[in-house]
Amino acid sequence: MGSLGKYSFGTGDRYGKEGKAQLEAILKMQKDGVKVTPVWNKSNREHETVGTKPDTVRKEADKVVKELNFTRDYLVDADHINLKTVAPYIPVSDFFTIDVADFIGKAANEDEKQEFLNFFEKYTSEFQITGIDRTIEISQDQLDKMLDDFLLAMKKAGEVYQKISSGKTGKFYTEVSIDEVKNPQSPVELFFILAALSFYKVPINTIAPKFTGAFNKGVDYRGDLKQFEKEFKEDLLVLKYAIKEFDFPSNLKLSLHSGSDKFSIYPIINNLIHKHDSGLHLKTAGTTWLEELIGLAESEGEAYEFAKQIYTGALERYDELTKDYVSVLDIDKDKLPKVEIFSSGKDFANALRHEENSNNYNPHFRQLLHCAYKIAAEEGNRFFDLLEKYRDKIEENVTYNLYERHLKPLFL
Repeated sequence: MGSLGKYSFGTGDRYGKEGKAQLEAILKMQKDGVKVTPVWNKSNREHETVGTKPDTVRKEADKVVKELNFTRDYLVDADHINLKTVAPYIPVSDFFTIDVADFIGKAANEDEKQEFLNFFEKYTSEFQITGIDRTIEISQDQLDKMLDDFLLAMKKAGEVYQKISSGKTGKFYTEVSIDEVKNPQSPVELFFILAALSFYKVPINTIAPKFTGAFNKGVDYRGDLKQFEKEFKEDLLVLKYAIKEFDFPSNLKLSLHSGSDKFSIYPIINNLIHKHDSGLHLKTAGTTWLEELIGLAESEGEAYEFAKQIYTGALERYDELTKDYVSVLDIDKDKLPKVEIFSSGKDFANALRHEENSNNYNPHFRQLLHCAYKIAAEEGNRFFDLLEKYRDKIEENVTYNLYERHLKPLFL
């Protein structure tokens, strides 16, 4: 347990085998003079898919921290939990990502709305947020829509927070996720959401808003970079203002979900967090699983045959594997390669490795395999034995990917 710090990095690890390689990347950043807090995260859906329990993430994190003599702070995130799923995470987690997407767009009752409006009254007239070059003015129609869209969801976040708080003895950190919705939140909507969280007494440390553009799984950002830059900047400024207005923790920062491999926006984020002296939390989702698969393919022989088997299974089970990710995938089935085109594990790895400038890279192939981790889990010991047998190659890929492609561009 420890401090979340200014910069933190959510290291997703589907099977709990790559904690050491992930921490090596954090240690490389430390040698570069930048402190980044590792946060091992795993969602309830991932646990159910691979057959693990919440305490396995804690065990992995504690083990590798001890092995590498890591003396700085680290955390374990109960990722995308709600009131129904949070209980088993409370004893073993110290970071909680509360997901309220199911309640966004569902209206609170009129009494609750009026109670909140009494709290929010001073902001229904014009006000200014430092750095935003326009006056904030909330119309009655806009206010009514925000009440209907967000108030109940933030009340539900408060209920989850209270459950965690009542069952947790030590310090913990809280994130609210509002990214899994159709439309991005405007600065005014983000401010309203933060006000509602304050009203319901949720002292969040990070918040994950929705941004314009496509944040699809495991591939680069697709969208208007100038618009993203404008939104990210204004969200940073809204958070700074909200900290003063609502007495949020001073370390309140933005969190980027499905943030792995969004290489084209990393320079924008880097520039803005340094310019505005702001923190950042980023979650890497399934990137590590794909690096495991790349490492197996590159090892050729039985390991490459296993990687091909995963892909064959993914093609056969396409609908099953992608159904939970439809909103964050953009796969053209006609552009998925046939297994037979790969003449070697190197070919397979080069198609899967996320190098935007490579003619070999296939983002459709990569997105499908991102969703195929369930098949590897079903193989059980056969898969885990291969992970151990070809550990050196896999760890080399995992560490390089996190350090060179993610951490350095974001924070250095």
